[in-house]
Amino acid sequence: MATSAYDRLLRQLVIGNRVLAWHGVLDSFGHVSVRHPDDPSRFIMSRARAPELVTQDDLQTYNLQGEELNGDTRSPYTERFIHAAIYEARPEVQAICHNHSPAVIPFGTTPLKLRPLYHVAGAIGHEVPVWDIAEEFGDGTDLLVRDMAMGRSLARTLGGGAVVLMRGHGSVIAGPAVPSVVYVGIYLQENARLALLAEIAAPGQVRYLSEAETATTGRNQLQPFGSGRAWEAWCAQVGMSEED
Repeated sequence: MATSAYDRLLRQLVIGNRVLAWHGVLDSFGHVSVRHPDDPSRFIMSRARAPELVTQDDLQTYNLQGEELNGDTRSPYTERFIHAAIYEARPEVQAICHNHSPAVIPFGTTPLKLRPLYHVAGAIGHEVPVWDIAEEFGDGTDLLVRDMAMGRSLARTLGGGAVVLMRGHGSVIAGPAVPSVVYVGIYLQENARLALLAEIAAPGQVRYLSEAETATTGRNQLQPFGSGRAWEAWCAQVGMSEED
């Protein structure tokens, strides 16, 4: 029997969790979500579980207040409000990832701006903004996004972009589909590693992509001929496909 579009979307969500864990973008923490295809006021994500272990049976449905809708009593991710607030603010966003990629952390805690320096990273944006939770909520938090007020503050800093860094915490990626978010997540991490190496080798002399180059490469890389090839390979890495 052919896999339905809805089931394929759920499988993409599971695969996205597994692939990002395989690449070290997600560890035992972090999460991926997708907007419900039939109701834009809802989104789907796993219960609180390590991403590499997520299955379709773990998926839960939430509204844009971060409330579970089907009476599932299993523990949710604390930071589901990140997803709720961004879906609320950005109707075009269809998938989101929050992660703690170690390579990205330094750019949220130093003056060094995270910018793309090679063509496959153009989709991260020309200069990634940083959200500092202490600016609005004081220095007594545990840096987790625990309610909608915090989620909406983060969403404001993200604005219309694809990526926002979280000072001392990680990053959030917003995109048009799960494969796109996975693509940006992997190359966000690789770009951060390369940028750190380049800045060590030639501090202040790194030639990053221009704003025009960023726009062009970012647009091209998320087309099916680019990201689709990568998605197929990544599915194979975790031994899964979008079909049953």
